[in-house]
Amino acid sequence: MKVKSILMDGKAMDRTIIRMAHEIIEKNKGVDNTILVGIKSRGIPLAERIAKYIDNIEGKTLPVTSVDISAYRDDLTTDEIKNRIKDFGLNIEVDNKIVILVDDVLFTGRTVRAAIDAIIDTGRPTMIELAVLIDRGHRELPIRADFVGKNIPTSRQEEISVQLEEFDGENSVKIYEL
Repeated sequence: MKVKSILMDGKAMDRTIIRMAHEIIEKNKGVDNTILVGIKSRGIPLAERIAKYIDNIEGKTLPVTSVDISAYRDDLTTDEIKNRIKDFGLNIEVDNKIVILVDDVLFTGRTVRAAIDAIIDTGRPTMIELAVLIDRGHRELPIRADFVGKNIPTSRQEEISVQLEEFDGENSVKIYEL
């Protein structure tokens, strides 16, 4: 694959995540009763970064956990669905909480749908909101993000790649031509 362009460097990512933290605080009139849930894998460090910036702004430490949606994918066979494992890593009480799902790229919406199913299986949150670093379009389900770092209209012949220090040794967002 060939890099078509670099959409964000590390500094641009930080500014974007700080803005998203401010938007979360503003929309929810604070962060009381709020938890952040990162969708494995790159949603986890993004949720941790948002929590860090919220703590810097509000002086409140938000609980951060993760959700593994592998058992909730909609392309599993009937036997796999019957045997799906409910222990997907969500280790926090969600009842009566504002749950903010965090992911790196929003594309078809299927990953988010699976994460919502996983959360609902563990309890009844007051509200579920979605924060994504990049929204690239091409939704197959009626899902939209509440907090978007950057909207990047793409073709299906392009791929968005989010590199994070925790996984890739650098912070950047790149678009590749397939």
